[in-house]
Parts: sequence; C-alpha cells; structure tokens
Amino acid sequence: MSEIRTIGILGGGQLGRMLSVAASRLGLRCHVYEPGAAPAGDVAHALTTAPYEDPAALRAFAESVDVITYEFENVPTSALDLLESIRPIRPNRRALAVSQDRLSEKTFLNQIGLATAPFADVPAQTDLAGALARIGAPAILKTRRLGYDGKGQLRIEDPAGVEWTGAPSVLEGFVEFSAEISVIIARGADGQVAAYDPGLNVHRGGILRTTTVPCGLPARVATDAVLIAARIANALDYVGVMGVELFVTPQGLVVNEIAPRVHNSGHWTQAGCVVDQFEQHIRAVAGLPLGDGRRHADVVMENLIGDDVARVPELMATPGVQMHLYGKGEARPGRKMGHVNRIGR
Repeated sequence: MSEIRTIGILGGGQLGRMLSVAASRLGLRCHVYEPGAAPAGDVAHALTTAPYEDPAALRAFAESVDVITYEFENVPTSALDLLESIRPIRPNRRALAVSQDRLSEKTFLNQIGLATAPFADVPAQTDLAGALARIGAPAILKTRRLGYDGKGQLRIEDPAGVEWTGAPSVLEGFVEFSAEISVIIARGADGQVAAYDPGLNVHRGGILRTTTVPCGLPARVATDAVLIAARIANALDYVGVMGVELFVTPQGLVVNEIAPRVHNSGHWTQAGCVVDQFEQHIRAVAGLPLGDGRRHADVVMENLIGDDVARVPELMATPGVQMHLYGKGEARPGRKMGHVNRIGR
C-alpha cells in the first residue's frame, strides 16, 4: 500500500467533492482548501477556508497532508511556491503552467507535433488588428487566463468595432469540425497509462451539456484520440487524470484544450466503468496502481444547469438514471448544480 494517507485538494467545488468521496472508498482522507463556498467540505475529512494569499493557512494545510492535488487550474503561483516547498504537488507544476495560459498551451501542443487551431498572441488592444490580419475572421478572442465555461471569450465575425477583452488574450481561428470529443486519461508516477473511451460532447452557450459514450465515430478516430492524449501526458511527465478535448476534422484530430484534472466530460465513468475518473485520479496521486478503465455500459452524461434542478424528482423516477447533486444552494443561470448518467439498455 501507499504511504499516503491524507490528500490535500486545492478547490472545494463539485470535483473536489467527488474526489473526496472516491478517496474515502479507498480508506484515504481528503483535506480541502477553498477560499469561498465549498460543496466538497460536506464530505471531506477536513476543510480550510482561507484565501490563497494567507501563508500561515497554506503552510498549516500543507503540513497536514501527504500530497497535494487540485480541482481547478487557477491557483496563484505564490501559493503553489509555498505549498510545493512542503509537499509534492500532483499533477506537477509544468502541467499547471501549460494549461493556465492558452498561449503556452497551444505553443506546447504544437511543439510536440499536435495540431491546434491557428492562433496569434494578442497581449494588448493595439495587437488585435495585426492578429486579425493574420488569422482572419470569423475568430474567437479568448483571455489567456481564467476563462472557463465560455467565460472570457468573444466571437468575432466582423473585425470592425471589436470590443477589447481588457486582458492579454489569444486569437483563435475557427476550425471546421464535425464533432467534438474528449479523452480522459490517467498516468501514474511509474509511467503506467490508462485511458477511457472517448466521449462525444455537445455544448450550448459555451457550457458542456452532454457527453455520450460510445462516441459513434470510427475506431481509428478513437484510437488516434487516445494516442494523442497519451503523448500529452507523457510529454508533461504527468501524474493524475487529464481531460483532452479534440475536434474531429477532415484533416484529422485537432486539440482544442487540455485540463490537468478530473473533467466534466469524464463524469460518465461513474456509471460506465468499474473504476471511475475520480478514483483513478486518487490512485495516481497516492502512488497506487491504476484501475481498469474499460467501459462496461453505454452512458449519456447530462449536466443539470441552473433551473434544470427542477427536473430532479422526474429524473429520479426514471429507470437507468444515476443522480449526482453537488449540494449547492442557489440555482443560478449557467451554474452546474449536478449531473445525471443515463445508462444504456
């Protein structure tokens, strides 16, 4: 068995909550660090509520755990510097640095031979016209940092009269694609890799609505997607679970983005696999053997967003539906309140 007994998790949202539940099944404890509201605090062994700018709280947190992981990417560098001086952080800092910045991410992917959308750096408003001249329109202007679920993004149809995002950004050209898929892949400290079947994703308003497995694409496409995800994980010397989103195009697969953590599009594994993505991540960061990622059922994962929670009683009464609610209070528009996994028959 691993010598790790307590896992520190940076971030107390629904991903931290589900990681804590998975850890408990393996006899491990989780200590969550979250500056704000923390649904994960309902199920974790311990919760620290403090800002990332509090050195004393960070130090006490780090000293109480054996290893540190995270459920979101945007942890301040100063906090990570302090934490890493006390305990190992898995996945590593390089994975965070690459994924925190869209420009760094796309540059890294190109450097290891993977295709991305055409892109240009837009550090300031004065650079936007030149970027549009190179990339063309339509295009999407995205802030380099802190964007998620469609936030920090501006679609540009006509270069005239474009409003500046107000932050260093990257301009991405449009990619003509027939489908978006994602691969959830895990890599252990020993280099062992386990991948889940690619899922077919459907977004609305920049937010993932459903993920379906099997994805319905040719086997060669699924195989190529897994191989791409494995190349990324190996290049980063990664430890943990990673989500890799890809566009399916006539020219082949194009990497959209990577997420160095458990991922919304991997929630289907809770109903479709013996070892889901959350347990797999805990196993990896705790130095335990990876589990079997083979799919044993067809699954459609559907996010419950905002007022979708009003459908919970109906969904609970539906055969073949597995319910996951996140313990959040107010159902605001665009807020992920839970998800359901519909198991195929």
